[in-house]
Amino acid sequence: MPRPWTRRAAVALVILASLAAQASAADPIPLQGMTADRDLGWLFTPAAAPPGAYDVFRSSRPIAELAGELRQRDPAPRADAWRVLRSDPITAFGTEGRYDRSRLARLFVGRQVQVARGALESGTELSSYTLITPEHPGQKLIHVYPDPGELNRTYRADLAIPSDAFPFASLLAGLNQPEQPLAAADEAHAEYLAWSTPAERDLRLDLGQCVLAMREALPTDTIICNGAGNYSGWWHRYWRYGVEPTQLAPTAGAMGYGVPAATAAALRYPDRKVVALAGDGCFLMNGQELATAVGHGADMLVLVIDNGGYGTIRMHQEREYPGRVSGTALLNPEFAALGRAYGCWAETVETTDAFAPALERAMAQTGVRLLHLKTDSEAITAGTTISAIRKR
Repeated sequence: MPRPWTRRAAVALVILASLAAQASAADPIPLQGMTADRDLGWLFTPAAAPPGAYDVFRSSRPIAELAGELRQRDPAPRADAWRVLRSDPITAFGTEGRYDRSRLARLFVGRQVQVARGALESGTELSSYTLITPEHPGQKLIHVYPDPGELNRTYRADLAIPSDAFPFASLLAGLNQPEQPLAAADEAHAEYLAWSTPAERDLRLDLGQCVLAMREALPTDTIICNGAGNYSGWWHRYWRYGVEPTQLAPTAGAMGYGVPAATAAALRYPDRKVVALAGDGCFLMNGQELATAVGHGADMLVLVIDNGGYGTIRMHQEREYPGRVSGTALLNPEFAALGRAYGCWAETVETTDAFAPALERAMAQTGVRLLHLKTDSEAITAGTTISAIRKR
């Protein structure tokens, strides 16, 4: 049996609490010798943590499990980094950078106590660096990060602690936290559920409804693998990720990652369902890895989302120079036929109604299965269209 993924990525933990005064950046303080109630008890006093205070968890599974224990004693709504997985559907209210930004800002900035696990360098998670600012006026920042050189480099910390997030979370677990009502969590979670439930769109092939069909047909521990591209946004928004590890994806915009990542996942976890997502441009970069997957007996589903172009680049072209499209159209092969040439079972899907039956047929097969989804580039993202972008 393969060993579970046990490697923990370097993570940070950041706590912000509203205060009237600001201190200058503090020198890092070692975690050793700190006690929860003496050094951190102020975080959960009634004045510092009103109803609706919440934490944002971005962590490896061991930290997520500990965070779950904390939430059972002190339930509060939370958000995850957009590439990190949600394993607690009760208090989750979305993914930073992918959730509706106005709602996220209202839920995030308006709270006095905020906890984040994960590095602070990404403008995606921080909504262009507006959710947490380097100076964070009116708030106090506790920054926990394994590398002392990162502390106070960009974000001025009032309390800087060089530590892995797990021992710090263990320290937090010792706090005596008062009971807090769940009203804010219930409201935030309801909004998140509405935002992450796809409404029908007037499209020949509606990817939102395809994701919904996948949610109904596939187990929650399905491993989703994708490369970079707008096509992945439908799954980031509408797929309900389960117990980690359930996603393999690049953090630096690398196209072509989905198929080779899914091949590795399928071979590492032969008892779990694995799905590779690839846009047409994405697939054309590493689609030949189907030969590797078939040759090694991988059992996985490949979805090629074909809108006839480089969708993300087209979106930026339309946003900056409406109607001036250059070099983003693709002349594609018949991907289902190409998949069969590699030894895959394959079909082409062109309508929403045809997707669920095709998915059922695909999942009844073994080995590598490929569904070629022909979509309209007009639906350039899960939330907007090219026509709407041109009108802005």
